Amino acid sequence: MTTANAAPADGHLTGFGSKPYRTYVLTSLTIVYIFNFIDRGLLSVVGPAIKPELGISDTLFGLLTGFGFALLYSIVGIPVAHAAETKSRVTIMAGCIALWSVMTALCGLANPITIGGFTISAVAVLFLCRMGVGVGESGCTPPASSLIADYYPPKSRSTALGFYAMGVTLGTVMANLIGGPVTDAFGWRWAFFVLGLPGLIIALVVRFTIKEPPRGYTDPPGTIRREKASIGDTLGELFKKPTFWTMAAGVTLAAFCGYGIANFQSVFINREFGLTSGQAAIQVNVPVYLASAVGTLLTGWLAQKMYAKYPGAIAWIPGVGLILSVPFYWLAFTTHNFKLALFGLVAGGFVKYGYLAAQYTIGQGVVSARARATATAILLFIINFLGYGLGPLFIGKVSDMIFNSRLSAADLLGELTRKSCEGKLLKTLDETHKAFCAANHSSALQQSMLITAMIYGLGGVMLLISWRTLSKDMVAK
Repeated sequence: MTTANAAPADGHLTGFGSKPYRTYVLTSLTIVYIFNFIDRGLLSVVGPAIKPELGISDTLFGLLTGFGFALLYSIVGIPVAHAAETKSRVTIMAGCIALWSVMTALCGLANPITIGGFTISAVAVLFLCRMGVGVGESGCTPPASSLIADYYPPKSRSTALGFYAMGVTLGTVMANLIGGPVTDAFGWRWAFFVLGLPGLIIALVVRFTIKEPPRGYTDPPGTIRREKASIGDTLGELFKKPTFWTMAAGVTLAAFCGYGIANFQSVFINREFGLTSGQAAIQVNVPVYLASAVGTLLTGWLAQKMYAKYPGAIAWIPGVGLILSVPFYWLAFTTHNFKLALFGLVAGGFVKYGYLAAQYTIGQGVVSARARATATAILLFIINFLGYGLGPLFIGKVSDMIFNSRLSAADLLGELTRKSCEGKLLKTLDETHKAFCAANHSSALQQSMLITAMIYGLGGVMLLISWRTLSKDMVAK
């Protein structure tokens, strides 16, 4: 046991470094997080182009966009974060940025590979590349949130983490803003090259311009902590904090819905309104995620303003936002009017994404400084394995089940497949089969997304429950 003597007497009031340098570091980490979500979300942007070319069903697309990424992201994230508790967080981040950037670029080279007479399909190659992206991205947020906690004192940390959390939505915006038009102009493979390779430059900038602050720099004077914390130690702290688990349940449900909807949004817009990848990206996805970014920042700012009088605002504000998003998504996924659907998606995104500020502020705020990165990794394991891993897969599977049940009801099983309703194959169908595709191909996905969006309400309720124990469980006050 040691005293955190590395922190000065006023470290918990000022944070590490000068104000301009703290701003630079926070901006740099947010840019890293933006690239994190550019590369993570690009596959969903190119979905309308890649699905018919590779013959990918909705279920398989959900597997690729969600579980293929989340599997190793979730598993590797905890040991990487544990290493960040004692090793250089900056070095770990730089190496991980380089890895996920290379693997993103390799997604553009997904083609069948023959080894010793055994052929690996292009879809399998793409799945393996997505797993590689997941391994790299597992080393982003746990060390980043730990760094932010040492750069920013508790009184301003929710705003800093809210600013960082904008990387989720801004990264998705950039993936659409650049990836969509590049796909329309040059093909989906070029989109992976253009957006993947610049991350190598970002890795060098992080490694050589961000300083590693002393751990626990913003802890109050005299804080006692161990220099090393095992995963078991971290879990021991967390098991005493019910706030962590109710919050984790709420944000995992929100992620389940959010990642599922986000990964199928371009495909839905393409089927329902006939927009290409680029058109869906610019006309729908960009305004949706810009509104979401503003909502994320606003929640963190509002919670900080209310902190002195209402410290639980970081939990109940996003909880209310998730509940309010349900009617907006109901509108988006029941109307056949493009402008109304766009309004529903924009409004839903604006009010719901405040949960990102809550998950990082509460996730690392209920444990001691020695366990912040590992606690964040445990939280992200839950969120990504159950939320990101299963959300897109759930939407894809339910969509295919609805479509196939309608095929059976129409006595068309064996005559028509889901793949036949997309791309060049659609033109080869007779009029009866074309009419069935027109009536059911889009609406099956629409119903699946509507079912998923209703779950946001339950996520909001869980965040409201976490509010009840928040004040007692928070260490960073």
